[in-house]
This record gives sequence, C-alpha cells and structure tokens, in this order.
Amino acid sequence: MKKTAAVIGAGPAGLSAAEVLAEAGLDVTLYERMASPARKFLMAGRGGLNLTHAEDWSSFISRFGAQAERLKPFLDAFGPQDLRDWCAALGQETFVGSSGRVFPKSFKASPLLRAWLRRLEALGVKLRPRHDFRDFDRGAAVFETPQGPAPVEADVFVLALGGASWPRLGANGDWVSPLAAAGLPSSPLRPANCGLLIEWSPLFRDKFEGQPLKNVALDFGGKSARGECVVTRRGLEGGAVYALSGAVRDSCSDDGTGISLDLRPDQTQADLSQKLCLPRGKQSFATFLRKTAHLSPPGIALLRESGPLPETPQELAARIKAVPLRVKGVAGLERAISTAGGVLWDAVDENLMAKSFPGLFVAGEMLDWEAPTGGYLLTACFALGRAAGKAAASFAKRNAA
Repeated sequence: MKKTAAVIGAGPAGLSAAEVLAEAGLDVTLYERMASPARKFLMAGRGGLNLTHAEDWSSFISRFGAQAERLKPFLDAFGPQDLRDWCAALGQETFVGSSGRVFPKSFKASPLLRAWLRRLEALGVKLRPRHDFRDFDRGAAVFETPQGPAPVEADVFVLALGGASWPRLGANGDWVSPLAAAGLPSSPLRPANCGLLIEWSPLFRDKFEGQPLKNVALDFGGKSARGECVVTRRGLEGGAVYALSGAVRDSCSDDGTGISLDLRPDQTQADLSQKLCLPRGKQSFATFLRKTAHLSPPGIALLRESGPLPETPQELAARIKAVPLRVKGVAGLERAISTAGGVLWDAVDENLMAKSFPGLFVAGEMLDWEAPTGGYLLTACFALGRAAGKAAASFAKRNAA
C-alpha cells in the first residue's frame, strides 16, 4: 500500500513539496484554505513574475543575510539555474532581464501555474481547496471546511502555510499558536519588503500621491539602495524602499528614524553646485530646478517638504543629494510583500523535520528567514519545498511497515 502524504498550503513551497512526494511514489493530497491554489504567486505575476536572479552564486547567497548559511544547502540542491531548467521542462522558457532578474518569456504567472497543476494532476496529486488548517490533534491535522471540522491522517505531513503578508490571499499567520502548542515555536511575524511610513503635509500628499521618484537612492545606516520610489498617502513604496525596509524596521524607535534621499545619484554634489550657480533670470524656482538639476515635480516638492530651502547653491546641492526624511515606521503585514520571522530553525532538524513531531516537515516562508525582492524569496521557497518533500518521502519509506 502506498504511503500517504498531506501537504498543507498550495503556494510555491507546497506545490514543490507535493510534486517531489508524488514523484517518489507517495499518495499525495494537497490542502489549501482558499478556493484555488497559489493566489499570491499569481498576484506576483502581475508585475512580470520575477522568478529568480542570474547574478553570481556568492552574491546570490549573500542576499539572505543572517540566514544565508542555513539556506545554502537547500539552494545548492535547487538554485536559480535549476529553477530555470524546471520551468523549461514545463514548456515555460525564461529570460534574463537587464538587471539580472529572471522572468518567464510569457511575463506571466498563470501559464506557468497551469502547466504545473497539469503535471501535479498527471502525478496523481489531489487538491482539496477550502480546507483551513486549524490544529494538530493526536497526530492528525484538523481543518475547518464548509462542511465542518475535518481531521486528516497521513504518514507524513508537509506544512507550507506561508507567512502573514497579504492575508486576503490566504496566508495570515494564524498557524503560530497551534504549532507552538505542538512544539514548533516561532519568532514574531513581521513585515518585510514593505513601505515606509512618513507623515506628509496634506498639500504634498494630496498633490503627489501615486507619483514616482525615478532613479533615486535611499540611504540608511550606512546602506544604500538605488531604484524607483512611489509616493503614497502614508509614505514611500518601491524597490529602493523595500531594499532598506528590513533595516529600518529593526532600528525604528517610537520617535521614528531618519533616512536620506539622493534625488540625483548620478551627479556629484560639486557638479550640482556648479549648475545651481547659473543665473536664474525670470524663471520660477521650480522651473530653474527642473532645467538645471533635472528634478521632477515631486522631487522639487520634497525639497520644500523637508524644511526651509537652503539659501546658497552649495547648500541646495547638498540638500538635493541628501533630502532628510523622518520615517515613523514600516507598513503593516497587510501590504508587505513578504514576512520576516516564523518557525525557529532550532525547532527543526537539518531535513526540516520538526524535532517534536517525527513525520512533520516545514517549508517555505513560514520558516524564520527573509529575503529581498529580485527573485530570491521565490527561489528559496521552491528550494525549501522540494527539500521538505524529499525528506518527507525518505522518512515515509524508512518507516514503511
């Protein structure tokens, strides 16, 4: 008789675990709280589905910060090129963008997901939507379904319940308490790759909400990130913001913290100062800055937003290169791209099996790690899901009657 596996959570980590388990010959059922799988994966595809990154291996691993060494064995086993090869085997070729980011040629998530689900169906994986994981009870997973509570027994379990960001898409972190009771403690779930909260003046907020600040650089705590920012009603979002949001989150006090914004990172302060010494003539101040310093309207407004305007060209150039902004905190989990925190690494062994619960494996974002945008998060979720699936299959076979 086939050994049975219950995979709980149908995001990239759960789907990866289910695929590996089925390929190993187990009878696999995939449980998902939502009406359909991979909701957040599909949402990520709206922006082009950045699957992974093509930079050199040492740089890639370094992006995982404090947890890089823990994640390295899993990424060694299934890294960026492995993910691209896997996509190609599903008929979804990828390409490397100018920034090194890797995308499907379709630039969408839905064709890849459809091909993946067809493969899982051919392998015999059964999908059970609208199964909301609630607890473990005497070795069985208990789900809430439209028909009421439903206990599920299996030879092995793989938990891939996600973090807590964008909870309306399925992952809301409500697994923390029941898993703690089962001997799987977690560190607090916190927003990662999230916006910064800044109290704009009503005039600036109402006029520039939704407008971009292109080709700028943010500086905080000795770290710098270049890219684009977008003004929101509550502060700033965008790639450059997300790159520093973790450091800001961990350092921000009740009184807030200061960051600086370089509106012209490609120009030196001396060059700007020289240009700003030119006669202004009858031009308005805004027109002068637009023509000489090539600042956008929201950039010019930020100079005013940050305090009284400097009087000399030299001081104005210095302000353009380092606009001071006061950050009150980071946006919450409901808007964060990903989650920091999760199941403690000390609670699982080197094969991702719970030390307190033999046969229970943990994968994906619900473990205690975080990664920046750029394909790093998705690659690690695939890698961790496959690793948990392989380990669970080996465990089931070793314990065959």
